Amino acid sequence: MEEPGFRVLLMESGCRKSEAIRAIRAITGLSLWNSKLLLDSAPVQVTEPDWLEAARHAAGVLAAAGARATVLCDWCERTVSREAGPLDPTPCRGPWPLEACRASGPG
Repeated sequence: MEEPGFRVLLMESGCRKSEAIRAIRAITGLSLWNSKLLLDSAPVQVTEPDWLEAARHAAGVLAAAGARATVLCDWCERTVSREAGPLDPTPCRGPWPLEACRASGPG
């Protein structure tokens, strides 16, 4: 069965903008200019759907730079915390039972 993707949304730049721009560059490979434009466009999607672990790592890099980022399940659109489990307890709308959904259980 196909796994859902998880994407990272940049919600706020935080007070350390230059560090956040460097974090965006490290995650996306964008130029300095495009990274700044992306940061100034918050809230904005930073990554394409990826594995849960990769999305959590990218959100952690942004958080370490002072930015606020969230991880969203591509199928159920629920916010997933970086530590474990969803922040939104609604059931998964994907093709599997709740206990099998990667966004529903601890990571």
